[in-house]
Amino acid sequence: MENINSQDQEEIEEIIEEVKDESVEEKIEEVENTNNELEKIKQENEELNTKYLRMTADFQNFKRRVEKEKSDIYKLANEKLIVDLLPILDNLERAINSHKDEIKDESFFNGIDMILKQFVDILGKNGLEAIEAVGNQFDPNYHHAVMQDSSDDVEPDTIQEEFQKGYILNEKVIRPSMVKVIK
Repeated sequence: MENINSQDQEEIEEIIEEVKDESVEEKIEEVENTNNELEKIKQENEELNTKYLRMTADFQNFKRRVEKEKSDIYKLANEKLIVDLLPILDNLERAINSHKDEIKDESFFNGIDMILKQFVDILGKNGLEAIEAVGNQFDPNYHHAVMQDSSDDVEPDTIQEEFQKGYILNEKVIRPSMVKVIK
């Protein structure tokens, strides 16, 4: 009986060993599957993270672009109005300059001069700047030459006279100065 028992015990041990081997193989396979799934999840996570970062960057760029466009709209919203007001400004300046010597009513003249200064200040607060011309070098981006003259005393391409003031609105030339240039 002991022999049978011993033999049975050997068989039992063999069966246990087979089950262990099968169980270990299954566990190894299970672990490998789990590792593969984990790698897939890590890769998906990385891809999603990259997509998220790209979308965040795209959104930030979009936001900056919209803010810049909005800012530009605000800056240049008054451009047409200011361009339409420039002839009035020119006429006021001409009227004051042509009658400076023939002042009959000084208080009236001073009142008109104050209105002109106030008008120029308001336009300046809205981004309008006069282009300096006389005595400066001619620059086709800021000046429009309508006449040329020659002189030995003055350097070539120097502006001698300004016929109409030019203006810049928020760093954009809205009207170039009409000038006489020394050639």
